Amino acid sequence: MLDQFWSSLKSGTDIRGVASEGGGYEINLTDDVVKRICKGFAIWLEQKFHMSSDCLVVAVGHDSRISAGRISNAAMTALSETGARVLDCGLASTPSMFFAIEEFGCQGAIEITASHHPFYRNGLKFFTKYGGLDSKDITEILQYAQENKTPLKKEGIVEKSDSMDRYCHRLQRMILEGVGAKEGELPLTGFHIVVDAGNGAGGFYAHRVLKPLGADITGSQFLEPDGMFPNHIPNPEDKNAMESVCKATVKAKADLGVIFDTDVDRGGAVDSTGAEINRNRLVALASAIALEQCPGGTVVTDSITSSGLKVFIEQHLGGKHHRFKRGYKNVINESIRLNEQGISSPLAIETSGHAAFRENQFLDDGAYLVTKIVIQMVNLKKEGKQLQDLLQS
Repeated sequence: MLDQFWSSLKSGTDIRGVASEGGGYEINLTDDVVKRICKGFAIWLEQKFHMSSDCLVVAVGHDSRISAGRISNAAMTALSETGARVLDCGLASTPSMFFAIEEFGCQGAIEITASHHPFYRNGLKFFTKYGGLDSKDITEILQYAQENKTPLKKEGIVEKSDSMDRYCHRLQRMILEGVGAKEGELPLTGFHIVVDAGNGAGGFYAHRVLKPLGADITGSQFLEPDGMFPNHIPNPEDKNAMESVCKATVKAKADLGVIFDTDVDRGGAVDSTGAEINRNRLVALASAIALEQCPGGTVVTDSITSSGLKVFIEQHLGGKHHRFKRGYKNVINESIRLNEQGISSPLAIETSGHAAFRENQFLDDGAYLVTKIVIQMVNLKKEGKQLQDLLQS
């Protein structure tokens, strides 16, 4: 059983703690604690995949937090000491770490992040090819850390990875295919899209996904990583953050504004009038997109969605709305369960902005969601329509 210290680091399906000074709390996510946790993850992977740690390949990335470098180095050092081959992905989004697993044949991946939490906090989020870990898996890893268990000491390697470049290229291909364009074409020419990264890890989306495909990204803001988050909290649920991107979108006279949280597993949007596409409106838009390819499908949401949304999904879109308990992992697991039972569910989405499409292996990926919205915007333009037309019931 976990003692008070180690259990305090557990946050649902993640590990989070105090990693920097400035918040008035004692640092508990020290280098030693991080190393013990990562060696616990190596043991967990050994048992999961029935292989010794010197055969493991593990990718490690981080968001823009001020403690990211320290914790990332501690994590990579610990993993290499187990004999693992460690891929240093540097500044990376959480979803790109899941992508790295398939791209490089990894058994596991770790993103150093604490999502939208204050600058002085940080944490670790774990993945395998089966997706993010569940609560019981985190408890098991922390148990190993508490007992200071470690694989036999061996000598592994740490090497730089171009995983984010590959991830960005994947999103570019997704847009090309989604709008019927060919490699080398610029299908976003004539479209003006404002990106607000809140100084988190999401600035890549403007410069490495949209601009190379011809989009005008002028008016985008806070793209530079800054772990002190000096402009606003990188959180699509935050009122000030949404007001900021709405104003920026209107000022730039853009067709679309998009906003990400710190590690880009959540996203939000703003239409050309400056109106938020967030919370229930975001669920409605994502549902409209998902159900186009899955008529009559079931959309799983958390329990706090509005009754009007249920009417929109069932009467306007012709789908089914299945409310489930709060927690993005709970919503995702419920959608997976329904599919296993033969009930077609193409989307699991929480009002916080966590959206997981079945076609994307039920990974909650803010950049993937926004890319689906961009594709929809381009295709609607061909019909003389706008995104907000989809939300009219």
